[in-house]
Amino acid sequence: MEEVIVKVENLSHRYSVQWAVRDINFEILKNGIYGLLGSNGAGKSTTMNIMCGVLKPTRGNVFIKGINTRENPVEAKRHIGFLPQQPPLHVDLTVEEYLEYCASLRHIPGKQIHKAVIEVMGKCGISHFQKRLIRNLSGGYQQRVGIAQAIIHKPDFVVLDEPTNGLDPNQIMEIRHLVKEIAEERTVVLSTHILSEVQATCKYIRMIEQGSLVFSGTVEEFDNYITPSSVCVSLITRPSVEELRTIPGVLQVEELGGTRFRLHFVNAQEMMEKVVEISMTRDWRLNEIYLEKSSLDTIFAKLSKK
Repeated sequence: MEEVIVKVENLSHRYSVQWAVRDINFEILKNGIYGLLGSNGAGKSTTMNIMCGVLKPTRGNVFIKGINTRENPVEAKRHIGFLPQQPPLHVDLTVEEYLEYCASLRHIPGKQIHKAVIEVMGKCGISHFQKRLIRNLSGGYQQRVGIAQAIIHKPDFVVLDEPTNGLDPNQIMEIRHLVKEIAEERTVVLSTHILSEVQATCKYIRMIEQGSLVFSGTVEEFDNYITPSSVCVSLITRPSVEELRTIPGVLQVEELGGTRFRLHFVNAQEMMEKVVEISMTRDWRLNEIYLEKSSLDTIFAKLSKK
């Protein structure tokens, strides 16, 4: 069995009289990238802050490598790295000075601090800026410094809150690559509202909505949450709409222009086999056929009941 890095057990939290999360349970296994999704106000940030030890839950427990964050918060935090949405940077320090300070906060022994800083700067691609003031770095490199402080103590569990927020497309690609490299050695939770970010980076998804866990599974399972009900076909020899309607299982036919059609059906596998078979028999010369899946936005909206 794979090692459980994080276990969230019967987690509930309220602010004043309003519950932000109610009775959430899930596990996060060793290694891999988990996407933490949720609408604004869904309870995602509350859950994330509790996991990182920033908030103490009203009820329930969080275990990091089996350590209860409520009972042994200091010991649990040794295994946690956290990058908030606004990186906690001291912009009047150089990159090297700031990371040395972070290393000392993480109780890295004095003799090992220089080595740890050199190593994490190399990992995050910021070694050439070690003597530069953080305020003079671009947004992308400031984000790299923020990630460096989160992993300098080599935690088993890293939480990154909107790590590509405000970055240009090239910087986004670079940060995605860095996150994937980090996940080769540890477990990463990526909190974001950008669904394409999840699709490009994550392997697993945990989605919270209205304070409850509404989805827990792989990205592929999320992608298939809504059962497909149509296929798109491209045929070199154009049949009539009436001919396509005669295919067993076809409920509706839409013309998409030229020799392309959308076929709505009852059973996906049977439908595609019939289209291929009949295309060969009637010499329609099938050029392309693929199952249409719902967009991640549509699935997100369905899960969030919006």
